[in-house]
Amino acid sequence: MKKILFTITIVAIFLGYGIYEQVNKKTIKSKRVACQEKSITFEKIVDKKKVFESIQLIKTQNIKIVSDIEYSKIMKSNLINYYNEEDSVNDLKSVLAKYYVNEHKDSRSLVIDYYIYENDREDKGKKNKKAKLYSGYLVFEFKLDGKMIYKIQTDYMKDDGSDIKERMNCVFKSFTSITH
Repeated sequence: MKKILFTITIVAIFLGYGIYEQVNKKTIKSKRVACQEKSITFEKIVDKKKVFESIQLIKTQNIKIVSDIEYSKIMKSNLINYYNEEDSVNDLKSVLAKYYVNEHKDSRSLVIDYYIYENDREDKGKKNKKAKLYSGYLVFEFKLDGKMIYKIQTDYMKDDGSDIKERMNCVFKSFTSITH
């Protein structure tokens, strides 16, 4: 009888933990939009209602951009020779121009806070060979009224950063495809 109760308890714990993990899973490896298939992409949708409001702010260009690039530190940077913060902001503005509908001054603005990270392949902390395959990644956080409403991370694959703009396009396709 004790063995049966012990077995049932163990099964219940594992089942409960599995259900807890699924319910509380917030960040997903994403394939929601076709462009997300081109590289590893993770996204977190925090507030769908605010996302819809934010898409309207993009259409009217009521946005504030915060950007940064983190070049590799241990290995010699490849990206630094080809791509800088000015290129990054220009690429982002070019992507955003596709969504422009009309100018309308709004009291609120969407904060697009993002950074580009160059993969430091010589970092001894890399867990496996797969961690050295990509050239870097982009992380975008969309914030409205001081709160994050959406976050996405997507890898870029070319050492010269020539595919970064394409990945930015994917970020905005992903964001604007969210429906409420």
